Amino acid sequence: MSCINRLLHRLGSYAHAHLRPSIPLRTVPAVATAAVLAACASIGRPEGGPRDIDPPVFVTSNPQPGELNVNKNRIRITFDENVNIKDIMTKVVVSPAQKEMPTISAVGRNVTVTLMDTLVDSTTYTIDFSDAISDLNEGNILDGFSFAFSTGPTIDTLSISGMVFDARTLEPAQGMMVGIYSNLSDTAITTLPFERLTKTNQLGQFTIRNIKEGTYRVYAVNDKNRDYHWDRSEDIAFYDVTVSPTTERYMRSDTIHTEEGVDSVSVVEATRFLPNDILLTWFNMDYKPQYLAKYERPERNRIYLEMGAKADSLPRMRIIGGPADGRTDDTWAILNATATRDTLDYWISDTIVASLDSLLIETRYRRTDSLDQLSWQTDTLKFNLRGNARKKQNKEEEKQKKGKNDEEDDSASTPKIEYLGITIGAGDNQTLNKPLPITINEPPSKFDVSAFELSVMPKKDSVWSKVDDWRIYRPDSMRPMEWILETEWLPEASYVLRADPGAVAGIYGTPTDTIKKEFTTRALDEYSSITFNIEGLNGRNAIVELLSTSDSPVAKAAVNPDGSAELAYLEPGKYYARLFVDSNDNGVYDIGIVDSIQPEETAYFPKRINLKKNWDVEQTWDIYAVALDQQKPNEIKKNKPKLKPGEIHERQDDEDEDEDDFGNPFGGRTTGTGGFGSSIGRGGRVNPKPNNGAYIPSNVRR
Repeated sequence: MSCINRLLHRLGSYAHAHLRPSIPLRTVPAVATAAVLAACASIGRPEGGPRDIDPPVFVTSNPQPGELNVNKNRIRITFDENVNIKDIMTKVVVSPAQKEMPTISAVGRNVTVTLMDTLVDSTTYTIDFSDAISDLNEGNILDGFSFAFSTGPTIDTLSISGMVFDARTLEPAQGMMVGIYSNLSDTAITTLPFERLTKTNQLGQFTIRNIKEGTYRVYAVNDKNRDYHWDRSEDIAFYDVTVSPTTERYMRSDTIHTEEGVDSVSVVEATRFLPNDILLTWFNMDYKPQYLAKYERPERNRIYLEMGAKADSLPRMRIIGGPADGRTDDTWAILNATATRDTLDYWISDTIVASLDSLLIETRYRRTDSLDQLSWQTDTLKFNLRGNARKKQNKEEEKQKKGKNDEEDDSASTPKIEYLGITIGAGDNQTLNKPLPITINEPPSKFDVSAFELSVMPKKDSVWSKVDDWRIYRPDSMRPMEWILETEWLPEASYVLRADPGAVAGIYGTPTDTIKKEFTTRALDEYSSITFNIEGLNGRNAIVELLSTSDSPVAKAAVNPDGSAELAYLEPGKYYARLFVDSNDNGVYDIGIVDSIQPEETAYFPKRINLKKNWDVEQTWDIYAVALDQQKPNEIKKNKPKLKPGEIHERQDDEDEDEDDFGNPFGGRTTGTGGFGSSIGRGGRVNPKPNNGAYIPSNVRR
């Protein structure tokens, strides 16, 4: 069918449907025919125009927004253009919480919601779409759209707003459930569904709407199982104090645009809903049920246990039957364990026990019971030598047999001596501020530190001399195969570490061969350093972490009493920085305890740091100078908002900075081959006296 015929057919269908039957089709004005021809003529090359950047606009609904005494559970919402709705299961929530998920669909310009639960009398219902709705063609998101109605004669209108961040990394929490309880009991969060709830948008922002007057506790939960409360394995954030939503009147300035292009400012009275600045920082208590996840005997001389979670106690093992009956593990094995005690390698040191192909061991360990409590449990575990371990054993036996036969055939042959493997350092270069790592292939029965000798030859010298001030020790009693050598390394020097054969021996008596490890250190001008002068701590302990471009710590330093923190001997490159308030002064970041202790507070230095060789940088860092939601640089932020078509992420101020030796792209004082950089700053409204020393974004409070 030709273009004209298709359009005439459509026009005839329209006339048949909308014109009176007494009017024949031939009476359609000639202008309609002209329109048909014009339409066909323009099909080949449509007119261009500006890109649509506007989200869909609400037009009408049934029932109407805020309607009272509603008794039907089907809601139809109409917009001004065709719409799409995505991620219904993860973004759309209904208050009060629904036991059965509503059915939600978008067809044309309409979104239809059918509530499957029976409506509760005299209750305000809110359907919060977050950022799930967008227009069909351009994908422009309608952020923060919600719809409310009441099954009674009144409707609740108060609201609570704020933001949710990851406490450790300040990533905005996307799609995290935020809810409230009027039941102020500590057990409500673990037993009762939220009374009113919503979800955060792509920026971590939330608004809980249609709340009635009262006093509430506020939480954020990553509700993985959709039971609308917190389970111990889920991420959670809590607000320290109860809140009572209210409103206040204020004067707002509006700009009025006329068709003639004249703008005027009008001051009108408006309503502000409070609180609108709540800050929630989520953490995970890292709870996992404790159980024996795996046990095996990968080698004849090794038993492996894997627990389901971190453990604060070790299993107790006792051999049942055989020549080692009744013996406990401390008499026949050496343990090599992770710091969390969830991965346990037992090296069998007793040759009688190792020679047994099958071991029956009574194992007593702590396990999470049906009441979610840790209790001691005893299992009888059978460890058989099989699979790869059996194949390896057979090969070793064949090798030994072959070697024996060869010796019989050639009496002059000399048996090959086996030596214990040992690894010293990670290469031929040693970093000035780090110890030298030493790793042994099996737990040692002997480590003669006095048999080692460390010598040094400075760059401008040709004579080797012994180093007197050094030590070798095992930093972790649970890791017997890992040792370190500590000393004050000289820059641009050559070193050699020596030891005679047998300085170290394994649990089966296998000695090390002659040890000789040669390595060098770099010149001081190969490194960079940075000193932060921290403002805003008010005497609190803190740790500064230097971060890689993947947001991972590569170095850290405690903040001194004068507010300075120096990180030295750094490889030149691009870095970022983060600080956490070390509340208990233990040197590590600590999570919180629900309804009791908040996670330790975090701040990000809001600029990228470019370090070059032989640069010593001094930088002032006011941890309250930039709003919390603006601190983390976009380059290392993982939870970025989705871009609209044709949109690009906002460029960081330092992305196009010149990186020559004479520029300091992040401000502060620089010495070395470079010069002085101009100071920088970024705006952000903060509370000058934050509660509990919290970091306050421009519109958020603790």
